[in-house]
Amino acid sequence: METELATWHFVAAGIIFALLGALAHVCRAVFNVFPDKLSDTPAVNILVSSDYGWADYFWGTDFDDAGYYRLDSLKNLRLSVMFTVLGGLAAMLFVDGAGLGIAQLIEAGAGAFADLFWQRIAEL
Repeated sequence: METELATWHFVAAGIIFALLGALAHVCRAVFNVFPDKLSDTPAVNILVSSDYGWADYFWGTDFDDAGYYRLDSLKNLRLSVMFTVLGGLAAMLFVDGAGLGIAQLIEAGAGAFADLFWQRIAEL
């Protein structure tokens, strides 16, 4: 059976990409050993820091007083989720074969969960 790309694949992929964006937000905040923002001058931060970039300056990413990425910032969460969802959906639309590949992964995952569900029901 050949998979065709449907609207529900984009909805499911958008939800998955949103969860990945939230996970990326948490990972950037929790597993950051060194501060991202070292100075109040953006040029110094961009040149010296490995994790601070033009996107952080342009979009106004929130950092605490010590220069670390803020985990409790809803703005940071929104930015991370928004860019992950937009990037993932753009890849599905514009990269040849990416949309069908993601659709096949979604259908395989949904089929595996359905099979596991019915197996657990049969074992009751």
